[in-house]
Amino acid sequence: MAEGQTIDIDGKSYEVDKLSDEAKAQLGNIQVVDAEIQRLEQRKAIAQTARNAYARALQEELAKLEPAQ
Repeated sequence: MAEGQTIDIDGKSYEVDKLSDEAKAQLGNIQVVDAEIQRLEQRKAIAQTARNAYARALQEELAKLEPAQ
């Protein structure tokens, strides 16, 4: 992180270079987890798009059939 950089947590600003090593490690952990959450959300969106395409294809095939009574 850049020197003199601050972060805001719970409405308070903190200078990153003044954080303890443990606090910096936890901040790094949060950043890694946030990136993973974003990656998973993107994968979910891709999967949802594929599911929608499969559902449309199924509807097209079902439209060719006579429904069972």
